Amino acid sequence: MSAATPGYRTEVSAAVLRRAGEPMRIERIRLRDVGPSDIRVRIDETGVCHSDLSLARGVLAQPLPAVLGHEACGTVIETGVEVSDLAAGDRVILLWITPCGICAFCRRGEPHLCAEGSARAQQPYAIDESGEPVYPGLTVGSFAEQTVVPSAAAVKVPADVTSRDAALLGCAVTTGVGAVTKTAAVTKGSSVAVIGLGGVGLAAVQGARLAGAATVIAVDRNTDKGALATSAGADHFLPAGEHAKKAVRGLTEGRGVDYAFDCVGSSRTIRDAWNMTRRGGTACVVGIGGKDDQVPFGALELFHFARTLVGCVGGSLDARTDLPRYFDHVRRGELDLASMVTGRGGLADIESALHEMASGRGIRTLITPASAEAQAGGSAHHAARIR
Repeated sequence: MSAATPGYRTEVSAAVLRRAGEPMRIERIRLRDVGPSDIRVRIDETGVCHSDLSLARGVLAQPLPAVLGHEACGTVIETGVEVSDLAAGDRVILLWITPCGICAFCRRGEPHLCAEGSARAQQPYAIDESGEPVYPGLTVGSFAEQTVVPSAAAVKVPADVTSRDAALLGCAVTTGVGAVTKTAAVTKGSSVAVIGLGGVGLAAVQGARLAGAATVIAVDRNTDKGALATSAGADHFLPAGEHAKKAVRGLTEGRGVDYAFDCVGSSRTIRDAWNMTRRGGTACVVGIGGKDDQVPFGALELFHFARTLVGCVGGSLDARTDLPRYFDHVRRGELDLASMVTGRGGLADIESALHEMASGRGIRTLITPASAEAQAGGSAHHAARIR
């Protein structure tokens, strides 16, 4: 890369997505300089999330070229002159939805729905070797050694919470647990079904246990995930398929569950969640699906079953208020986050992690962008997946 371009002086390695459906390439990019209210953060740990897979495959729209990655914990390297609540050396969780605090949603106490919360994904934050703009996937761009974000997009991590756990709190855990405890507000003694046992789904199972659900049923196409589901708190595991709906009714005296959570995000699994829910129950859509994947409902069934169908964005997280509670859950051992990590590696391992996820096997691969293996472009240290 040539001499530093004014306004873009920090050069880092990053996994750059140039075309949807094509592999990311490790490139050198230059981050924009820190503004008055910004921070520059070294990425210590970042998870490979199903949303990254959707972005990489073009299911979700994203300006390209882009650096994906949004579930991350890092260490502050530099702060803008107006930043007073963070300092170099602080570890932080990076937020992929940054509430503005002034829009109608924020004023209503719904910062997860902020009108400007995801706007930075459409704004360049770096340039490539040719000087062309590079965009941050889901506003963070954590598949890189460093990133630059507003200080409002970071929450300080207590010293007794590991970077591994903090990274997972950046998306998977808060989304899954929050869907159960906050979005759907599962009640004690109720019955719950969770469809899709990736990182978010397993977190939802743990959330159901935290909420005091009496019966927790986990459903996934990969039968190898049965042991993980049981460890997370599920009472029953069912292989996905037509028979699963009948089996759920058999486990709930023929009624169906009080709450069903679709953590996949497809028309098929949304219908499955709906059909597994009892009359008057709640079906919650947590997974992110494609805009053209239509879900059919009959007018009569909507009336007759009197079910509630609710969408969930990021576990309805209010980061400033809610994350301290999650830190407490971690301290008390009420959340088992270590079991969710099925692989580790560097930037060169992101594509293999996405492949594992697409095949239904991987839960969470944690990437250490600045690790020796990432800089060398190797994958020798990528852990075998945990079954």
